[in-house]
Amino acid sequence: MSTDREPLYIQIQNHFKELISSRKLQEDDKIPTEKEILEQFNVSRITVANALNELAREGWIYRIPGRGTFVKGIPETYIPTAKTVAVQTPSVNHSERPKIGLIFPFVDDFFAIRLIRGITSVLENSGYALLMMFSFNSKEREKEIIRDLKDKVAGLIIFPVDAEVYNEEIITLKMTDYPFVLIDRYLPGVETNTVYSDSALAAKLAVDHLWGLGHRNIAICSDSPQPTVSVEDRVNGYISALRDKGEMINPALFLTDFASPLSSVNPEHPLYRFIKNRMATAYIALNGNLGVHILSIAKREGLRVPEDLSIVTFDNPSPMMDELSLFTYIDQNEGEIGARAGELIMDTIKGNRTQLKNSRVVLEPRLVVKQTSGPVLPQE
Repeated sequence: MSTDREPLYIQIQNHFKELISSRKLQEDDKIPTEKEILEQFNVSRITVANALNELAREGWIYRIPGRGTFVKGIPETYIPTAKTVAVQTPSVNHSERPKIGLIFPFVDDFFAIRLIRGITSVLENSGYALLMMFSFNSKEREKEIIRDLKDKVAGLIIFPVDAEVYNEEIITLKMTDYPFVLIDRYLPGVETNTVYSDSALAAKLAVDHLWGLGHRNIAICSDSPQPTVSVEDRVNGYISALRDKGEMINPALFLTDFASPLSSVNPEHPLYRFIKNRMATAYIALNGNLGVHILSIAKREGLRVPEDLSIVTFDNPSPMMDELSLFTYIDQNEGEIGARAGELIMDTIKGNRTQLKNSRVVLEPRLVVKQTSGPVLPQE
């Protein structure tokens, strides 16, 4: 089993890989249900789905609708790995291949998975191997990884951690003209290679949609531990969209500074009390996991979605789970973000760095309307 510092979905994957590779689970054995796994590991359904989807994609398990999930066997390409994950093609001698480093906080939702898949889709036939390391959202850990990797790889793709101030090591990369690309973040006032989605426009799309359905009390929610530039841009886009409509800004509808983490459906949490007291008719969740929590709270309090409250999330929280695939969401094109980052780092390494070192790629988000948003109905 992996150490506790590894992302939970990887811990679950490694647990089943160990059982299968040690033959404690054999071909066609049935594995526990998603409900049993989430209870065993005390994780969310999304985390379990992430783990099982990756195990199925890698060839460890298979699913039969209506019957369950079963062991397929040990994939021929399986090579046990440690904390560092190398994305490689087994038939190639990777010891001689140059590498590109990917520094990621953690992988705990489909947004992160789609970003990584976008990157690997570009690099898999590039002649470069991808070396991925996790910062666990620690700026000090991120600094250590940058210092350790920069002399071992040809370039870096960095998803910066949540922090109030810049990571000095990233600034050093810029000052020394080292090839790197930031994803999903930019550094205000500092020109770097970066690829991200227009967060302000995304928030405006959400507000315009809910406003058109008759909602006037629209709450915006974030559980980010630190004020990131993407969260700030989304909040500013929310404010701008309401001002454009001549609406007064209500500070009570800003649910962006939780005193305690929302790790479960806790009746004492301020967000829970806010939803229970029906302080808003609509919620914009700044990530998919938070949207799932809002839906869980609403169901626990007997509130109907979208009849009693509407939810718009950033990112599709679960495209493969029927229960959670009904969200109206902002598609940030995360697969395209990853692909464009992969292309940009390749161009920066191989091309004219002077021309490419300050490229800013901003992708346009889109609203996908599904079943968690609807018109305001009179309260009984």
